[in-house]
Amino acid sequence: EVQLQASGGGLVPPGGSLTLSCAASGFAFDIYYMSWARQAPGKELERVSHINPDGQYTTYVDSVKGRFTISRDNAKNTVYLQMNSLKPEDTAVYYCNAKRWGDYWGKGTQVTVSS
Repeated sequence: EVQLQASGGGLVPPGGSLTLSCAASGFAFDIYYMSWARQAPGKELERVSHINPDGQYTTYVDSVKGRFTISRDNAKNTVYLQMNSLKPEDTAVYYCNAKRWGDYWGKGTQVTVSS
């Protein structure tokens, strides 16, 4: 059974940091592209960051460049999203995605940036 479980969300003040993790199982993690996407209340799903299978190439949406870092540990079947200098507009449910021929989606983790 394919599983993608995001964790690490929470409430953080503006300027704070969080690191999200996504534990994967049930598929060949090391040949899949991984990404993080988020959905804020009342807004469409936004893809935030991607990382290729060996972790050498990454992409970021402009709004998070310089603040977020995606990484992966294939030995642990885990992808991470380090989020620094968080802003209220980063508030969203963050989802982990795996893609090769098709997409796998996991349950999200809530990130709330507020004083």
